[in-house]
Amino acid sequence: MKDLNIRIKAFVKLGTFLQEFYEYDNKPIDLIGVKKKWFNDFDQKITLSGHKNGWYTKENILFNIKKWSELLTEPKLNSWLSNYDLSNITSKKVALIMAGNIPLVGFHDFLSVLITGNKVLIKASSNDAILLPFLTSYLIAVEPSLEKEISFIEGQLKDYDCVIATGSNNTSRYFEHYFGHKPNIIRKNRNSVAVLTGEETQEQLHALGEDIFRYYGLGCRSVSKLLVPIDYDFDVFFKAIFSYNSIIDSTKYSNNYDYNKAVYLMSEFKILDNGFLILKEDESYASPIASIFYERYASKEKVLNKLSQDQEKLQCIVASGICENEIPFGQTQTPTLTDYADGVDTVEFLLKT
Repeated sequence: MKDLNIRIKAFVKLGTFLQEFYEYDNKPIDLIGVKKKWFNDFDQKITLSGHKNGWYTKENILFNIKKWSELLTEPKLNSWLSNYDLSNITSKKVALIMAGNIPLVGFHDFLSVLITGNKVLIKASSNDAILLPFLTSYLIAVEPSLEKEISFIEGQLKDYDCVIATGSNNTSRYFEHYFGHKPNIIRKNRNSVAVLTGEETQEQLHALGEDIFRYYGLGCRSVSKLLVPIDYDFDVFFKAIFSYNSIIDSTKYSNNYDYNKAVYLMSEFKILDNGFLILKEDESYASPIASIFYERYASKEKVLNKLSQDQEKLQCIVASGICENEIPFGQTQTPTLTDYADGVDTVEFLLKT
């Protein structure tokens, strides 16, 4: 389809822009003309985004930019879309209610809606209201026909055909009340876990640090809990992740670390602590910032039963040789185009709605 090809080429151009900006930021060169303007504007937006949301450090935003630059290529987009029948696309108005826990967290939804020939109505989170509008302006600059397909909504959402809303367990009840009469995907809280056996290499455990500390642990793909054998030696784990200790230099992270440690000590909870990460034995999955919950298991069978029972609460399972849908250590924050949030195929939903 001509329209599909136009949209693919527009996103490929955006991917090239992100790649070039990432390379430029790592090794600045003298620029002139249009590229200089776009690069300077993007740099200012990244800085402003960090001012408005202290969790949005430039390092984490650049990490996200690099990830998307690697995905927005013609071969990868075509390979992803080849899984679907896009021959009879009926354009719909799709309302996107986005979260703001990590930079550009709703970009995959944005991409899915637009590239399948739909119009998108975006209700951005106040925590992430700068980066996506800028990238949208670049998309429109390289493909002006997209201007009439994208709207950012400030007030109440009206005149839409279906909804994709991402939030917490609390906001999901609000979403279901207001949007339940329309076809919808409503996402709730999910967390990620790592299953350790005690046989992991130092390299694997060090890579796990990326799953834990990237985005300060604020993403649903961030590991917030460890499942470990009864006799697990946490000294090995602490040694492997020690090089991430500079995270405590972040004021917001450090404040959370101090606060949560004080609460645990005052409550007389037993904790393990290495100076920048607190480990607490707890059956819950959602651990506070700067802390990780852990739970001991007696057998692999019991771990598999637990993971099966709690699958609706889990986004990623990091492990090696435990279960079929496991993710290798260090890979939770680099999902592919086919890694849909909550395991719900967004493109399939859009095509069938």
